[in-house]
Amino acid sequence: MIFDKKTAEAIAQELLTIKAIKLNTENPFQWASGWQSPIYCDNRLILSFPKMRKLVSESMAAIIDSKYPNIECIAGVATGAIGFAALVAEALNLPMVYVRPEPKKHGRQNQIEGIVPSKKKIIVIEDLISSGNSSLNAVKALRSENCDVAGMIAVFTYNFPIATKNFQEAKVDLWTLSDYATLIDFAVSSKYISKTQEGLLLAWNKSPESWKPN
Repeated sequence: MIFDKKTAEAIAQELLTIKAIKLNTENPFQWASGWQSPIYCDNRLILSFPKMRKLVSESMAAIIDSKYPNIECIAGVATGAIGFAALVAEALNLPMVYVRPEPKKHGRQNQIEGIVPSKKKIIVIEDLISSGNSSLNAVKALRSENCDVAGMIAVFTYNFPIATKNFQEAKVDLWTLSDYATLIDFAVSSKYISKTQEGLLLAWNKSPESWKPN
Protein backbone atom coordinates (compact mmCIF):
# COMPACT_ATOMS: atom_id res chain seq x y z
CA MET A 1 0.00 0.00 0.00
CA ILE A 2 1.10 3.58 -0.48
CA PHE A 3 2.44 5.21 2.66
CA ASP A 4 1.39 8.80 2.01
CA LYS A 5 -1.02 10.15 -0.63
CA LYS A 6 0.76 13.48 -1.09
CA THR A 7 4.10 11.74 -1.57
CA ALA A 8 2.51 9.24 -3.95
CA GLU A 9 1.21 12.08 -6.14
CA ALA A 10 4.57 13.86 -6.10
CA ILE A 11 6.41 10.67 -7.06
CA ALA A 12 3.92 9.95 -9.88
CA GLN A 13 4.40 13.46 -11.26
CA GLU A 14 8.18 13.21 -11.16
CA LEU A 15 8.22 9.74 -12.76
CA LEU A 16 6.34 11.16 -15.74
CA THR A 17 8.41 14.35 -15.82
CA ILE A 18 11.76 12.55 -16.01
CA LYS A 19 10.26 9.94 -18.35
CA ALA A 20 11.02 7.06 -16.01
CA ILE A 21 7.45 6.07 -16.82
CA LYS A 22 6.23 6.21 -20.39
CA LEU A 23 2.60 5.70 -21.43
CA ASN A 24 1.70 4.65 -24.96
CA THR A 25 -1.69 3.05 -25.69
CA GLU A 26 -1.25 3.05 -29.48
CA ASN A 27 2.20 1.46 -29.79
CA PRO A 28 2.55 -0.63 -26.64
CA PHE A 29 5.77 -1.94 -25.21
CA GLN A 30 6.49 -5.66 -25.01
CA TRP A 31 7.64 -7.09 -21.70
CA ALA A 32 10.03 -10.02 -21.37
CA SER A 33 7.01 -12.10 -20.37
CA GLY A 34 5.51 -11.48 -23.80
CA TRP A 35 2.75 -9.22 -22.47
CA GLN A 36 1.90 -6.13 -24.47
CA SER A 37 1.89 -3.13 -22.16
CA PRO A 38 0.86 0.53 -22.57
CA ILE A 39 3.28 1.47 -19.78
CA TYR A 40 7.01 1.13 -19.39
CA CYS A 41 8.71 1.90 -16.08
CA ASP A 42 12.46 2.31 -15.63
CA ASN A 43 13.03 3.66 -12.14
CA ARG A 44 16.80 3.43 -12.53
CA LEU A 45 16.57 6.78 -14.32
CA ILE A 46 15.74 8.35 -10.95
CA LEU A 47 19.39 8.07 -9.92
CA SER A 48 20.32 10.60 -12.62
CA PHE A 49 18.08 13.29 -11.10
CA PRO A 50 19.27 14.60 -7.70
CA LYS A 51 15.93 16.16 -6.70
CA MET A 52 13.98 12.98 -7.47
CA ARG A 53 16.68 10.78 -5.97
CA LYS A 54 16.50 12.74 -2.72
CA LEU A 55 12.69 12.55 -2.63
CA VAL A 56 12.77 8.77 -3.04
CA SER A 57 15.49 8.10 -0.47
CA GLU A 58 14.03 10.48 2.13
CA SER A 59 10.53 9.04 1.66
CA MET A 60 11.80 5.48 2.11
CA ALA A 61 13.76 6.50 5.19
CA ALA A 62 10.62 8.15 6.61
CA ILE A 63 8.67 4.91 6.24
CA ILE A 64 11.38 3.02 8.07
CA ASP A 65 11.54 5.61 10.87
CA SER A 66 7.75 5.48 11.24
CA LYS A 67 7.01 1.77 10.85
CA TYR A 68 10.28 -0.05 11.52
CA PRO A 69 12.41 1.97 13.96
CA ASN A 70 14.41 -1.09 15.06
CA ILE A 71 15.73 -2.03 11.62
CA GLU A 72 19.38 -3.09 11.66
CA CYS A 73 20.21 -3.46 7.97
CA ILE A 74 19.02 -2.42 4.49
CA ALA A 75 18.94 -4.88 1.58
CA GLY A 76 18.61 -3.93 -2.07
CA VAL A 77 17.25 -6.21 -4.78
CA ALA A 78 19.75 -6.42 -7.66
CA THR A 79 20.15 -4.65 -9.85
CA GLY A 80 17.49 -1.96 -10.01
CA ALA A 81 17.26 -1.24 -6.28
CA ILE A 82 20.94 -1.32 -5.30
CA GLY A 83 21.33 2.44 -5.70
CA PHE A 84 18.19 3.23 -3.71
CA ALA A 85 19.21 0.84 -0.93
CA ALA A 86 22.61 2.53 -0.70
CA LEU A 87 20.99 5.97 -0.42
CA VAL A 88 18.60 4.80 2.31
CA ALA A 89 21.34 2.99 4.23
CA GLU A 90 23.47 6.14 4.12
CA ALA A 91 20.57 8.33 5.30
CA LEU A 92 19.91 6.03 8.26
CA ASN A 93 23.58 5.18 8.94
CA LEU A 94 22.87 1.45 8.61
CA PRO A 95 24.74 -1.48 7.04
CA MET A 96 23.65 -2.57 3.57
CA VAL A 97 23.68 -5.72 1.47
CA TYR A 98 22.22 -6.57 -1.89
CA VAL A 99 20.60 -9.75 -3.17
CA ARG A 100 21.19 -11.30 -6.58
CA PRO A 101 18.44 -13.21 -8.43
CA GLU A 102 20.54 -16.35 -7.96
CA PRO A 103 23.95 -17.30 -6.55
CA LYS A 104 26.99 -16.40 -8.63
CA LYS A 105 28.34 -19.22 -10.80
CA HIS A 106 31.93 -18.55 -9.77
CA GLY A 107 34.04 -17.25 -6.89
CA ARG A 108 32.31 -17.58 -3.54
CA GLN A 109 28.97 -18.24 -5.29
CA ASN A 110 27.22 -15.61 -3.18
CA GLN A 111 23.61 -14.66 -3.65
CA ILE A 112 23.76 -12.06 -0.89
CA GLU A 113 26.62 -9.59 -1.32
CA GLY A 114 27.95 -7.94 1.82
CA ILE A 115 28.05 -9.18 5.40
CA VAL A 116 24.93 -11.33 5.76
CA PRO A 117 22.81 -9.87 8.60
CA SER A 118 21.84 -13.22 10.15
CA LYS A 119 19.23 -12.86 12.93
CA LYS A 120 19.00 -9.11 12.36
CA LYS A 121 15.92 -7.11 11.40
CA ILE A 122 16.12 -6.09 7.78
CA ILE A 123 14.11 -4.02 5.29
CA VAL A 124 14.26 -4.91 1.61
CA ILE A 125 14.32 -2.08 -0.94
CA GLU A 126 12.89 -2.63 -4.43
CA ASP A 127 12.42 -0.32 -7.41
CA LEU A 128 9.34 -1.85 -9.04
CA ILE A 129 6.67 -4.42 -8.17
CA SER A 130 4.84 -6.32 -10.90
CA SER A 131 3.91 -9.87 -9.87
CA GLY A 132 6.26 -9.68 -6.89
CA ASN A 133 7.96 -12.99 -7.67
CA SER A 134 11.49 -11.67 -8.20
CA SER A 135 11.18 -9.37 -5.17
CA LEU A 136 10.03 -12.21 -2.95
CA ASN A 137 12.85 -14.38 -4.27
CA ALA A 138 15.20 -11.92 -2.53
CA VAL A 139 13.19 -12.28 0.69
CA LYS A 140 13.46 -16.06 0.41
CA ALA A 141 17.24 -15.83 0.03
CA LEU A 142 17.54 -13.60 3.10
CA ARG A 143 15.29 -15.80 5.19
CA SER A 144 17.33 -18.85 4.19
CA GLU A 145 20.25 -17.12 5.93
CA ASN A 146 18.17 -16.56 9.10
CA CYS A 147 17.57 -12.86 8.43
CA ASP A 148 14.48 -11.35 10.05
CA VAL A 149 12.78 -9.63 7.09
CA ALA A 150 10.42 -7.00 8.50
CA GLY A 151 9.04 -5.79 5.18
CA MET A 152 9.71 -4.32 1.76
CA ILE A 153 9.58 -0.77 0.39
CA ALA A 154 9.34 -0.12 -3.35
CA VAL A 155 9.24 3.00 -5.48
CA PHE A 156 6.25 1.90 -7.58
CA THR A 157 3.76 -0.94 -8.00
CA TYR A 158 1.43 -1.81 -10.86
CA ASN A 159 -1.27 -2.83 -8.33
CA PHE A 160 -1.66 -6.29 -9.83
CA PRO A 161 -3.88 -8.50 -7.62
CA ILE A 162 -1.40 -11.36 -8.05
CA ALA A 163 1.25 -9.25 -6.30
CA THR A 164 -1.04 -8.61 -3.34
CA LYS A 165 -1.73 -12.34 -3.13
CA ASN A 166 1.95 -13.26 -3.36
CA PHE A 167 3.01 -10.84 -0.63
CA GLN A 168 0.20 -11.96 1.66
CA GLU A 169 1.14 -15.61 1.21
CA ALA A 170 4.79 -14.82 1.89
CA LYS A 171 3.78 -12.80 4.97
CA VAL A 172 5.75 -9.75 3.84
CA ASP A 173 4.55 -6.19 4.45
CA LEU A 174 4.78 -4.09 1.28
CA TRP A 175 4.89 -0.30 1.25
CA THR A 176 5.24 1.70 -1.96
CA LEU A 177 5.96 5.36 -2.57
CA SER A 178 3.48 5.49 -5.45
CA ASP A 179 1.26 3.16 -7.45
CA TYR A 180 -0.55 2.66 -10.73
CA ALA A 181 -3.86 4.08 -9.53
CA THR A 182 -2.22 7.32 -8.35
CA LEU A 183 -0.26 7.60 -11.58
CA ILE A 184 -3.35 7.26 -13.77
CA ASP A 185 -5.32 9.75 -11.64
CA PHE A 186 -2.52 12.30 -11.95
CA ALA A 187 -2.07 11.66 -15.69
CA VAL A 188 -5.78 12.35 -16.28
CA SER A 189 -6.02 15.42 -14.03
CA SER A 190 -2.92 16.97 -15.61
CA LYS A 191 -4.22 16.15 -19.12
CA TYR A 192 -1.15 14.00 -19.76
CA ILE A 193 -3.58 11.39 -21.14
CA SER A 194 -7.16 11.54 -22.43
CA LYS A 195 -10.22 9.83 -20.95
CA THR A 196 -10.07 7.29 -23.78
CA GLN A 197 -6.46 6.47 -22.95
CA GLU A 198 -7.41 6.22 -19.29
CA GLY A 199 -9.95 3.53 -20.18
CA LEU A 200 -7.34 1.53 -22.09
CA LEU A 201 -4.81 1.84 -19.28
CA LEU A 202 -7.33 0.69 -16.66
CA ALA A 203 -8.38 -2.22 -18.86
CA TRP A 204 -4.76 -3.32 -19.20
CA ASN A 205 -4.28 -3.21 -15.44
CA LYS A 206 -7.21 -5.59 -14.93
CA SER A 207 -6.08 -8.17 -17.52
CA PRO A 208 -2.47 -7.46 -18.55
CA GLU A 209 -1.87 -10.98 -19.84
CA SER A 210 -4.60 -10.71 -22.49
CA TRP A 211 -4.73 -6.96 -23.19
CA LYS A 212 -4.43 -5.76 -26.78
CA PRO A 213 -4.42 -2.18 -28.09
CA ASN A 214 -7.48 -1.05 -30.00
